[in-house]
Amino acid sequence: MIIGITGSSGVLGSAIIKFLKSYKFKKFYGDISVKKDIDNWLKNNKLDALIHLAAIVPIVKVNKCKKKAKIVNYNGTKNLIDCLNKNYQNKKIWFFYASTSHVYHYSNKKINEKKRTNPINFYGKTKLMGENYIKKKGNKINYCIGRIFSFTSKNQNKSFFIPKMIRKFKSNKKKLYFKNINHYRDFLIIDDIVKAIKILLINKARGTYNICSSKRINLVKLIKTINLKNNKELIFSKNHNQTILIGDNKKLKKLHWKPTNINYYNYLNKIF
Repeated sequence: MIIGITGSSGVLGSAIIKFLKSYKFKKFYGDISVKKDIDNWLKNNKLDALIHLAAIVPIVKVNKCKKKAKIVNYNGTKNLIDCLNKNYQNKKIWFFYASTSHVYHYSNKKINEKKRTNPINFYGKTKLMGENYIKKKGNKINYCIGRIFSFTSKNQNKSFFIPKMIRKFKSNKKKLYFKNINHYRDFLIIDDIVKAIKILLINKARGTYNICSSKRINLVKLIKTINLKNNKELIFSKNHNQTILIGDNKKLKKLHWKPTNINYYNYLNKIF
C-alpha cells in the first residue's frame, strides 16, 4: 500500500512513518496552500491512501497569526480535497484528516462524536471548517476524520502545555506561580494515536472518530508530578471557571483499539 502523507516532519507524522514500517510513504514537501504543488504531487504518485496532518497547531502560534492559520489549516485541506476529486475520479482513495478535540466545547460529561460542535478557540474553528468541507465535497473519496485529544512528546513544540511547563521548571526560581491551571483534559501517549490511525486505515473506516483515552487528567496534578523531580514551591491561583474536555472512545474501541493502560502522571516522569 502506498500512503501519501502531509506534515511528515511533525511529531505525529514522524511517529506514524516510524511505526508503520511495512507501508510505503510518499511525503508531501510542497506548500499546502498552493494547489499546483498538491496537483503535481498527486499526479506523480499513485496513492492508495492519504494521511493529512499538515497544520499550524500550537494555540499561541495560531492566535498570533490567525490569517496564516486559516490558510494552512482550512485552505490547505480544501486544496487537497479539490485536487483529490480531480486526480482520483476513477479510484476512491482513503483519506484521513487529523482534526482535534478543540472542535467541541467544554462538558462535564464524556463527549462522543454525535455531540454538537462548538469550537473552544480559533484553532478548533479552522479544523472544523476543514471537516465541514470534507463532508461537503469529499463524496469521491473514502474519508475518515480523527478528532485527536491531548498528547505530549519530548519533541513537541515548546508552545504546548507540558513542554511549556517543563521549561518553566528549568528556571532558577525557587517559587513558581501558576494561574488558570485547575482544568481536566484527556491525554494519550503518541503510540496509541498512531495505533488508532493504523486500525482506521486497515479497516478503511469512514466517518468521525474520537481518538482519546476517556480518562480525566487534572492539570494541577500534572504540574505537581513534574515537581517531584524539581522540588520547587508551587503557588496556584484559583480558577474563575474550571473546564473539562474528555472524550468518549467507544466508537473507536469497536474496531478493537484500546489505549495503553498506564498511569499518565508516572509516564510523564519517565519521558521528561
